[in-house]
Amino acid sequence: MLASSLPIIGPELILAVGSMILLMIGVFLGEKSAQTVTGLSVALIIIAGLWMVFVTPYGVAFGGSFVLDPFAGFMKVLVLIGAAAAVIMSVGYAESERFNRFEFPVLVLLSTTGMMVMVSSGDMIALYLGLELQSLSIYVLAAINRDSVRSTEAGLKYFVLGALSSGMLLYGASLVYGFTGQIEYTAIAEVVATSERSIGIVVGLVFILCGLAFKISAVPFHMWTPDVYEGAPTPITAFLAGAPKVAAIALITRFTVQGFEPLAVDWQQVIIFISIASMALGAFAAIGQRNIKRLMAYSSIGHMGFALVGLAAANFSGVRGVLLYMAIYLAMTLGTFAVILAMRRKDGVVEEIDDLAGLSKTNPVMALMLTMLMLSLAGLPPLAGFFAKYFVFMAAVQAGLYGLAVIGVLASVVGLFYYLRIVKVMWFDDQPSSEFVPMATELRVVLGAAALFIFPVYLLVGGPIFAAAEAAARTFF
Repeated sequence: MLASSLPIIGPELILAVGSMILLMIGVFLGEKSAQTVTGLSVALIIIAGLWMVFVTPYGVAFGGSFVLDPFAGFMKVLVLIGAAAAVIMSVGYAESERFNRFEFPVLVLLSTTGMMVMVSSGDMIALYLGLELQSLSIYVLAAINRDSVRSTEAGLKYFVLGALSSGMLLYGASLVYGFTGQIEYTAIAEVVATSERSIGIVVGLVFILCGLAFKISAVPFHMWTPDVYEGAPTPITAFLAGAPKVAAIALITRFTVQGFEPLAVDWQQVIIFISIASMALGAFAAIGQRNIKRLMAYSSIGHMGFALVGLAAANFSGVRGVLLYMAIYLAMTLGTFAVILAMRRKDGVVEEIDDLAGLSKTNPVMALMLTMLMLSLAGLPPLAGFFAKYFVFMAAVQAGLYGLAVIGVLASVVGLFYYLRIVKVMWFDDQPSSEFVPMATELRVVLGAAALFIFPVYLLVGGPIFAAAEAAARTFF
């Protein structure tokens, strides 16, 4: 059994063993090894991704605890892209802000390993192990800047609230196990389908969904998000906003659709409530924000609400919509954070939206790309963000959830206000006395790739991405 399982977990082994080796390199060489460890960690992520795509076979490992199927493969590629981009974007920041710490890329690797396990979890034990490996690494990352009170506060808030969410998830898992006698998703689905509806299972399911909702910062478990986004060093915020959200959405999708499909009527209600609340709060709370990282926190909350619209549909079109949404969301988020990381003057980093004033005059290319990203986040055609929202809204309409789709469209209209405000500041406000220092090469690469993806590349290669998402969604249908 072990011999047949090891090939399936090849990418996870590469990341786990590689991170331990890099940790030893960092410990023995000290702080001067930071650049080497960073470069090797990106290489490791690329190797793990290529190994998964070209070598790793689909299958079930460890008696059903670990599953690699088209759905897991699609989401893992997104997770690895998000992790690699976050590490690459940290290089310039590390040099200018004295952030040369080898622990950062090592913790990102460990967190990514946890995310890969989350996406492939076939039972509740693997779910919890992956979730905690990811979360514990991010708790440390959020507070890694020990000289900053804001960073320490961010890490503490995230840790305390994260511990609470883990407790809720464990309590829910114990209830589900107690009432079904099973921990595997497929076995739980069989028991639920062949027995009478039990209130104990429903309560356990709700507790688990509450614990998972915390990981995607969905309302009402969003309290940590603005403070952690603002307080953590910007490369860590860029990492937080991307890969962990993809992994958590993948986990929620697999857990509900595969494990609790017979109870879809029950969990749909929870997902619909969380989705509406997240879209509404993300739209209205961001309006008054002046710090761009806090604004992106509320934007992220809103976008998780939009992604959950597809899951609430509980059909093939909905799951396909969620997959496409997360792929496009990842590109838009990474591109936006590349600009935020480039917001640096000679006297230091700036984070206020007003600091973007006059960017169209000092750096018109950067202003144009950020404008495209903002309009895509708002969901305007013909940018990729429009198609992301279109597919999840259409899935909701097909499922008869007309009210949810209408609320989603209205929330998008409200969100358009604060995205356009950033565009207005860049193009029409007077420029400040000093302009930003030249953008680092790695940030230009990430920003350029993201901007080209949302337009025009997505219009040209949207077909293959759509086909891949369709094949991944067929895993459950």
